[in-house]
Amino acid sequence: MDTLFFIILVGLAGGMAVGMQGPLASLITQKLGPLESVFIVHIGGAIAALIPMLFVGSRLGQWRNAPWYAFSAGAFGLIVIIAIGYMIPRIGAASAVVILVMGQIFVSAVLDHFGLLGIAPRAIDLQRVIGFGVVVFGVWLTVR
Repeated sequence: MDTLFFIILVGLAGGMAVGMQGPLASLITQKLGPLESVFIVHIGGAIAALIPMLFVGSRLGQWRNAPWYAFSAGAFGLIVIIAIGYMIPRIGAASAVVILVMGQIFVSAVLDHFGLLGIAPRAIDLQRVIGFGVVVFGVWLTVR
């Protein structure tokens, strides 16, 4: 079983990756355009995923086992990269990432509350509402 420490480390690594991806994608967006940036970022990710799959194997041939709507993840990636490319030159990397995280928390809370997309239900309670309020306040402090 995963320890909380390991889960936090994985989360921090993911957060750092988002923190780096945004400014790098924004650079591509500024030089080439938003759709080109999305294309390059996704190709780079595909190549980065392909290399280890060549060595350790892959279940990619079983793609039909995933629900059809799961393939919209790539389109959501397009929205994320375009949003980052638009926001960073206007408000900076930290403010852009904080706003994105606020959006992630909002959607995640709804998914948790209703148990959507295979997520175990976790109701929104007063403690979580207070936590969301703190995040919104933090966004306001960061962006203002």
